[in-house]
Amino acid sequence: MSRMFSSSDLPDTIPVFPLPGALLLPRARLPLQIFEPRYLAMLDDALKTPHRIIGMIQPREGGPEKGSGLSAIGCAGRVTSFTETDDGRYMITLLGVSRFRVQQEIEGFSPYRRCDVDWAGFDRDLGPAERDSSFDQARFFGLLERYFETKGLNTDWDSLKEAEDELLINSLSMLCPFEPEDKQALLEAPSLITRRETLVTLIEFALRGGGGMEDILQ
Repeated sequence: MSRMFSSSDLPDTIPVFPLPGALLLPRARLPLQIFEPRYLAMLDDALKTPHRIIGMIQPREGGPEKGSGLSAIGCAGRVTSFTETDDGRYMITLLGVSRFRVQQEIEGFSPYRRCDVDWAGFDRDLGPAERDSSFDQARFFGLLERYFETKGLNTDWDSLKEAEDELLINSLSMLCPFEPEDKQALLEAPSLITRRETLVTLIEFALRGGGGMEDILQ
């Protein structure tokens, strides 16, 4: 069962999991496989806290190692389920709680990375699901079908077309094979409408044989 958070419930310091291309959005669910010792330690420590929060964030140049840069904004998720495999891996699910802005990374002896974070400016994330009042489903699904065909992707179209606006847009943002900078642009979209517009732009650009968000902005 998921837990509702208020801004006062959220901790000032959280563990962060720098994972290129992985996107978590508020109220969405992200399955993860945890097997590196440092992230197993991170999970064990997170499960000991009342909030069970882990922050997902895109690393910049240098990858996930300590000392390399992190994106300014990430999204925190609460561990809602976990299963240990026979070989010591964990299969977990994070439920997106809220985006955050990194204030500073904490130096120390922890095997995983931790950051002081600021939750201000993301109040919408803690509220109810958003709706997209200007969503043209017919045009969107026509575009999406072309994109899936080009990429060789399969899906249950009936289930997609029955999904609520936020679940549909956020799930596609998380699952489509975009570049890390594109995923970051989707994360930072201030509303569901702007995320849908960004998603459409990325799909249209991919259909034209283009690159990612960095090319669009040049």
